[in-house]
Amino acid sequence: MKAARVVVLGVAVVAGGLAALMAGRQAPVQAPPPEEPTTKLDTTEVLVARNDIGLGQSVTASDLQWQTWPVAAAGAYFIRKDGKPNAIEEFAGSIARAPMVSGEPVREAKLIKANGSGFMAAILPPGKRAISTEISPETGAGGFILPNDRVDVILSRRARGEGSGGADTSSSETILNNVRILAIDQAIEEKNGQKVVVGKTATLELGPREAETLALARQMGTLSLALRSIADGNKKTTEDTGERRDSGINTVRFGVTTTTTTRR
Repeated sequence: MKAARVVVLGVAVVAGGLAALMAGRQAPVQAPPPEEPTTKLDTTEVLVARNDIGLGQSVTASDLQWQTWPVAAAGAYFIRKDGKPNAIEEFAGSIARAPMVSGEPVREAKLIKANGSGFMAAILPPGKRAISTEISPETGAGGFILPNDRVDVILSRRARGEGSGGADTSSSETILNNVRILAIDQAIEEKNGQKVVVGKTATLELGPREAETLALARQMGTLSLALRSIADGNKKTTEDTGERRDSGINTVRFGVTTTTTTRR
C-alpha cells in the first residue's frame, strides 16, 4: 500500500514537471522594450556669482565661479568660459554696480573697474553726479526713504514783507522730479531687512544741471524729499510733465497777513 502511494506520488511529480516544461516552451518570450533615444543636451560654462554680492562691494576671485549652463538658455550677455577663460582673474577687484545673488550669471554691465576711485564714483552711471543734502525725519519721509528709492525734491522758503505792514510770503516748489537716492548717510543698500533708515544726509543721483539747481536751492530755503510710489518710480507722471500752476493761501495771525504759494 505504501509502495503504491509512493509510485503515484512520483508519477504526479513527473507529470507536473513535464506540464510546466511544456507550458514554458509554448509561452512566447517577451523581448525587453527598446530604450528610448536620449537627446544630448548641449552645455557650456558661464560665470556666476558664488556668493551674494552687494551693491558697491569689491568682488574677489572667491566670489565667482564657472557653472555648467544649457547653451539654449545662455543669454548673449553671459560670460562664457570658451570666450573668456580668464574672466575670474580679469574681474577680480571690480566693484559691483548692482547687487547679485548666489548662482546668478554675471554680466559685464554689473561690474566696473574702479581704477583707484571710490565705490561711489564707480557705481555712478556715466554723466551723473552724486550730491548730498541734509535731511531729518520731517524732511525725509520719516525715515522711510531707502537707497535706490525715487523721490521728488521740494523747496520751501519764506520771504518777509517789506515795511512794517508788509505780509510775509511762504512758497513751496517741486524743483526736481523722479530722483534716485544713492545713499542714506553711508548706507548704499538695505541691510538686514531694515525698512526704515533715519539718517541725516541723503545722497542723490543727478545730472550736472540738476546738481547746480540743488546746490542753489539749499541756500534759498528748506529742502524736503517726497517719496514716490514704486509703481511710477521709473516713469514720468502727468505732474512731472505738466505746466506749473501757482495756488495761494492767505493766513492772518495776530493782525499779520501771510501768503503761502504752492507751485506745482
